[in-house]
Amino acid sequence: MILSVGREFVVWSCAFSQNINMHESRRHILCSANQNRDLRQAELALSYYSKDDFRFESKGGLSMKRALITGITGQDGSYLAEFLLSKGYEIHGIIRRASTFNTSRIDHIYVDPHTPGARLRLHYGDLSDSEQLSNILYNVKPDEIYHLGAQSHVRVSFDIPEYTANIAGLSATRILELLRRSSGPTKYYQASSSEMFGKSPAPQNENTPLNPRSPYACSKAYAHWSAINYREAYGLFVSCGILFNHESPRRGENFVTRKIVRAIAQIIAKKQEKVYLGNLEPKRDWGFAPEYVEAMWKMLQEKTGQDYVVGTGEAHSVREFAEQAFRYVGLNAEEYLATDKRYFRPTEVDLLVADAAKAKADLDWSPTIRFGDLVKIMVDAELRRNGTEPPGEGDELIKRRFPQRWWTVD
Repeated sequence: MILSVGREFVVWSCAFSQNINMHESRRHILCSANQNRDLRQAELALSYYSKDDFRFESKGGLSMKRALITGITGQDGSYLAEFLLSKGYEIHGIIRRASTFNTSRIDHIYVDPHTPGARLRLHYGDLSDSEQLSNILYNVKPDEIYHLGAQSHVRVSFDIPEYTANIAGLSATRILELLRRSSGPTKYYQASSSEMFGKSPAPQNENTPLNPRSPYACSKAYAHWSAINYREAYGLFVSCGILFNHESPRRGENFVTRKIVRAIAQIIAKKQEKVYLGNLEPKRDWGFAPEYVEAMWKMLQEKTGQDYVVGTGEAHSVREFAEQAFRYVGLNAEEYLATDKRYFRPTEVDLLVADAAKAKADLDWSPTIRFGDLVKIMVDAELRRNGTEPPGEGDELIKRRFPQRWWTVD
């Protein structure tokens, strides 16, 4: 029999059944591994991994869990891939073909597939192409699918509503229908969004009515209800994570939080004089993205698929974010902020605040990074990225709160 850890193999002699007890089998693995001069690797397999980290093959062997991530090159996808690699998973990601490289967020974890032990593989595909999605699912045979890919910029969704609906909405139906037809045990994570709540009163939880106020939110609401319908109609393991705003140094440059901290770095470097923003008054529940991808994973480790709100439970305006970020580097935000009506949404969402009690109770999940911490973390990373010495308080927060952090770059 073969025990597979990533793509490394330990050969052993005793038979495993589906009721495998890793501890009882320890001496058998070590004995056989010693005969094959592989004692260190077997020790690693038994000390680091648990039974639940393995998947059963039809031949009776064991291999690591396999995850498929759409949107792997985005903020959440890159963090999730890195987190799952730290858990020992084999990762497959779908990327769009482009004439230029668009993999900067995952370059630090990418390993040439010819390298022994490589556990990250990328596949060209498009969320609008059912045939290619079918080919990828058939060949990868994932244990878990994390559907994160989307056109996720809310303001831009007003300019390209049909495309947004196709990619953020219908793509979920394409994948879910493929899963229904396959009749396999794959678990599915749907990246739902707090934007779906729209005008519904805060705080919002899993039972709050949806009242979407943008093409993006409408598309996400469609995907959310489609996922629930497939769970209830066909018994698929489907979990919907209704994540409130979550930011990080990997946030896209045209999202408001990253746009603000990037402007600060440029202003300090004398390369920019003003930062032009839209509406400064809407309040959002902002958290730290690495913590939120851990919540995604926890949802798929439950016995049944369910829906979970994930957030910090506190709200702050765009203006507050800007003021704190500028103040952190000794600048007055009012001297640098300017508004541009082009960035205003035709229909705005004024207040989003998470009630994440269910996630705390069921998943044992709660955030450790709060709003003020997040601002400092993002400013420090942006200044460092631009060759400027940061104040360092955000870096120190990361060191204290995450002494065994699993992500290796900002």
